[in-house]
Amino acid sequence: MLTLTAITVRYGDRQVLHGVDVSVARGELLAVLGANGSGKSTLLRAAAGLEPMAAGEVTLDGATCDPLDIAMVFQHIHLVRRRTVLDNVCAGALGRLPLHHSLHPALFPKDLREEAMACLDRVGLADRAHDRAGRLSGGQQQRVAVARALCQRPRVLFADEPVSALDPAASDQVLGLLAELAHEENLAVLAVLHQPSLAARHADRVVGLREGRVALDGPPQDNVDILYQPTTVKAAS
Repeated sequence: MLTLTAITVRYGDRQVLHGVDVSVARGELLAVLGANGSGKSTLLRAAAGLEPMAAGEVTLDGATCDPLDIAMVFQHIHLVRRRTVLDNVCAGALGRLPLHHSLHPALFPKDLREEAMACLDRVGLADRAHDRAGRLSGGQQQRVAVARALCQRPRVLFADEPVSALDPAASDQVLGLLAELAHEENLAVLAVLHQPSLAARHADRVVGLREGRVALDGPPQDNVDILYQPTTVKAAS
């Protein structure tokens, strides 16, 4: 269980998150929804240690969460387009490689390349391992980014608007993949989304943010529409 407790973030005099409490279990895909400016991406970045928190705690299985246990898939994919797909996936392991192995892709050890190939196979792209990353479609590049995150060996996977630049078919593929990873690899997966319909099809649970506070938490089929109806928003429990 990943637990975010009383997460509070301020930018100067402006408070963005007001003591947000969120939990996500292993084997669960949790979608975070909300309008622009509601604090969705800030919540993920704060939990991953990428934004300073004014207050709050992030725990994993009851202990303080090590940021190395969290892998992040970003809205902007950030692949090295001129390098091979395999080299990009291997880069997910840079944090655990000795310095001399991380200076150039040619120095990646054999066992890491084998692990990266297994990660590519998991996302259905092993046959593109030796292509340049820039030759792949947007949906394929985002799946490579997921494979790169898996090569980090995370216990938790965050995805910050991972399908915002993708067409509907590719968006469904990527969200379906994240759901599979949660259910089959026993990962806690937390994804920020703008598309309630995707959350309804793929998420196990939905948390809705409004003005930096939790406005709803429950099954997506019951809640995704409520979040966008200001007069009928459920009170946070």
